[in-house]
Amino acid sequence: MIELSGVSREFWVGDQPVHALRGLDLTIPDGDYCSIMGPSGSGKSTLLNILGCLDRPSAGSYRLDGREVADLDDEALSEVRRHRIGFVFQFYHLVPRLTASGNVELPMIFAGVDRVERAARVERGLAAVGLTARAGHTAEQLSGGERQRVAIARAVVMGPTLLLADEPTGNLDSAAGAEIVRLLEGMNSRGLTLVVVTHDPDIGRRARHRLRLADGALVSEERGPGAVP
Repeated sequence: MIELSGVSREFWVGDQPVHALRGLDLTIPDGDYCSIMGPSGSGKSTLLNILGCLDRPSAGSYRLDGREVADLDDEALSEVRRHRIGFVFQFYHLVPRLTASGNVELPMIFAGVDRVERAARVERGLAAVGLTARAGHTAEQLSGGERQRVAIARAVVMGPTLLLADEPTGNLDSAAGAEIVRLLEGMNSRGLTLVVVTHDPDIGRRARHRLRLADGALVSEERGPGAVP
């Protein structure tokens, strides 16, 4: 469960404050499928960074699974990011010289997962995104859609319960993008909480819980059929 109360984020550019987020109140239940929309500069990525514990609010409260995130030290935040949250980005962020398998394995190496267990999880992860046959290809040898599928496999290999996706189809053609959306929605249908930042209104409308930001403020919130209460 994600609970934001009065969350604001302020940056300083020279001697001028920039209000990236303004007093957000928001609840995202476990298992939800939530889209975040709005124009450039509306605060979408700032909100996603706070939800992912990559940034802290300037004011307000963020509770994740009942714990106040502000009370967590750097080590505890690293543990949350490693085991609780998966991240998918527009530009994949794969290591070019590593194979698909190597990229999926990387977070498990950092987490100290046993080598045999790593191999088993990599195999399952690539099979889940339909890339078993491409396991030995480097990132540079993969298409954009394949790279994003590798990125998704890497994001969920540690078994997170929350997946944050920042413009996951923004660098793909329509066919590859539709495939990525189906893959993410399939994971959500199996219980993974999914939060997607998107400029694409068609993708945004697919979510059961739809947020729209403008100038750092939450200006609309809709819950469609099948939304998690």
